[in-house]
Amino acid sequence: MTAVLDPRATAGPEPAPSGRSRLRPSRSTGRAPDGSTYGGWSAVLVRVVMIALCLLFLLPLYWMVASSLKTNEEMATYPPSWWPAVPQLGNYTDAVSTFPFWTMFANSVIITVASVVFAVVSNFLVAYGFACVEWPGRDKLFYVVLATLFLPFPVTLIPMFDLFANLGWVNTYLPLIVPHLFASAFYTFLLRQFLLQVPKDMLDAARVDGAGEWRIAWRLVFPSALPALTAVAIFSAVAAWNDFLGPLVYLQDTKVQTLSVGLQYFRSTQTEDLQYNQLMAASVLVVIPLVVLFFVFQRYFLRGISLGGFK
Repeated sequence: MTAVLDPRATAGPEPAPSGRSRLRPSRSTGRAPDGSTYGGWSAVLVRVVMIALCLLFLLPLYWMVASSLKTNEEMATYPPSWWPAVPQLGNYTDAVSTFPFWTMFANSVIITVASVVFAVVSNFLVAYGFACVEWPGRDKLFYVVLATLFLPFPVTLIPMFDLFANLGWVNTYLPLIVPHLFASAFYTFLLRQFLLQVPKDMLDAARVDGAGEWRIAWRLVFPSALPALTAVAIFSAVAAWNDFLGPLVYLQDTKVQTLSVGLQYFRSTQTEDLQYNQLMAASVLVVIPLVVLFFVFQRYFLRGISLGGFK
């Protein structure tokens, strides 16, 4: 008799699926079996849109740099050229020599650095009290602090000027630095949301071991909150560096004025024939420190904004 053989028995063991086939994404879900996502036309479209938006936002910065390298006559031509025929690097030296640029630059640096240090320290202490210390009425008082966000700055401008004038601080750095010793509602809110992720058990264990609140704040919580503190520092630096109304009101002497007022001073000195190429060159020099600051600390800044997990 002829035996009937099972084809599955003679075919041998089935080949094990390769790694590529195991990770092949599902057409219905858009995910591979291991849970990872895969790229497609949607991912390409998202990247194209993001690149287009980035170029759109970078266009004013590029135009400012290109205009700073043109001659004044080339800036008046139509249609405008996207890049100067012969870059004029001398526009930067001419712009710096037209007004006391380096004196105002030093003033801006002093005010910005002092404002950042005071803002980080004061807002961290207040946020630590609202997030890591239990006391009666804590949340209600925090809501009162948040309500100050709706208080417009011009409302407090005249009382603050009268206060600083009576103290003899007008025409000094103090009116622009001392207010940062008192916490800001926005910075406090940002830091508090980050500090709320601190494990309560870790704080209680430190207190049981005999550590005081000051030691817990600076030795335990402060190093872990560096991403959020970096975000606060960058926000404070940008606000202090770009502040125009404060220096315009409190600083009346050219020796203590900042670059934000210096650009307006540059325009006032050339009322008849304004050199727009030199004005663009001076503007580029004012913007460069902020751009460098962001690219150096962008990793910590993004972590602080996204309020990542507490380690």
